Amino acid sequence: MNIKFGNRRLIGQKRAKEQIERMLESDRIGHAYLISGPSGSGKTAFALALAEAINGIDHLSELGEYTKSKKSSWFPHPDIHVFIPKPTSAGIDEIRQRLELLSQDPYEIISFAQRPSIDDDGSSKNLQVFYPVDYFRDEIRPAARFRPNEGDRVVIIMTQVETMRKETANAFLKLLEEPSDRLMFILTTESYESLLPTITSRCQHIPLGTLSPKDVEHGLIDVDGLSADDASYLARVSGGNYAMTRFFDVSRLKQDRESIVQYLRLAFSQDAAELSKLCQDWQSSNNIEGLIALTNLMEMYIRDLFVFKETSNEKLVVNIDQLESVKKFVSALNDARLEDMINEIDSIRVMLRQNVSAKLIFTVLALRFSNLMRGTDPFIPEHENWKHLPAFAE
Repeated sequence: MNIKFGNRRLIGQKRAKEQIERMLESDRIGHAYLISGPSGSGKTAFALALAEAINGIDHLSELGEYTKSKKSSWFPHPDIHVFIPKPTSAGIDEIRQRLELLSQDPYEIISFAQRPSIDDDGSSKNLQVFYPVDYFRDEIRPAARFRPNEGDRVVIIMTQVETMRKETANAFLKLLEEPSDRLMFILTTESYESLLPTITSRCQHIPLGTLSPKDVEHGLIDVDGLSADDASYLARVSGGNYAMTRFFDVSRLKQDRESIVQYLRLAFSQDAAELSKLCQDWQSSNNIEGLIALTNLMEMYIRDLFVFKETSNEKLVVNIDQLESVKKFVSALNDARLEDMINEIDSIRVMLRQNVSAKLIFTVLALRFSNLMRGTDPFIPEHENWKHLPAFAE
């Protein structure tokens, strides 16, 4: 039996594909799988492809003689059930709308957190998502009690299981501990370490790595039809997140990168009025994912400064069209503590995801950058961040 797992749509992840192929061909199928990996690496797409393969659907994978179902994909199959974390206000119809989008494209962004509205991609409203107990009790647990209708197993996919709250995780654990012989769970997570050991120990782990720029580039060209030049540029700045990168507007991305360069100049010069204006504009025009994307662009540009400073090798610069500005920064700021600046960026992402005011975060970051670009310690130590708020200082 020769199964070509995910060959029709899944991007990269050769090792994980081979792991799943070996498992399918050996016919040693477990009752629970946990697919982990960074954002945009293809966790949901892999979960869907695995569910299809288990029930013999020739769609995302080329199953050959293993094909058993006449269904066109996982979406109309009665034995495959997909659940995503949701805000309290979201109903079943809203979830189904998102699953319909996912049925058309396994890399579609359907998360309520990343895409609050499917009708307005520019919505800056951010939503807290999780698995409420009543959602588990009324929708997920009943599905786990079904017997297979057409396929070999009832397959329940739950994405982003790190968002399960304690009471839901404990209720889910009971299902996981006593599964029926025709039931399979496929879970996905971006935070393997945060899950209860009692859950991870009961799942076979399929880790996905960060996609390489070459993998992203091939996907953008072969699947999304981008030009070679645009795909090459986007792949370099993707950070391995194919799912998000394919929706980037190249011209907007370059515009954002220009504002990053301007931000660093203003941080060095401490132009308070212009900094305040720029940080307010970022806050007003971006949701959390947009703000995180800005930090990714910022980190990438500073990494270019670091690499060029250490090597003087132009070929290693990701933002090659910004080579002149990179050279000027490195020449003017020879003492800049670039690694420390990157560490500062890492620390603010957590605060952005916690809905702390983006304007305040980027303003404080600029204050710290001002010193680090001069090769000195920030005036306020990291363990006394509260002193950035003058109202609290004595």
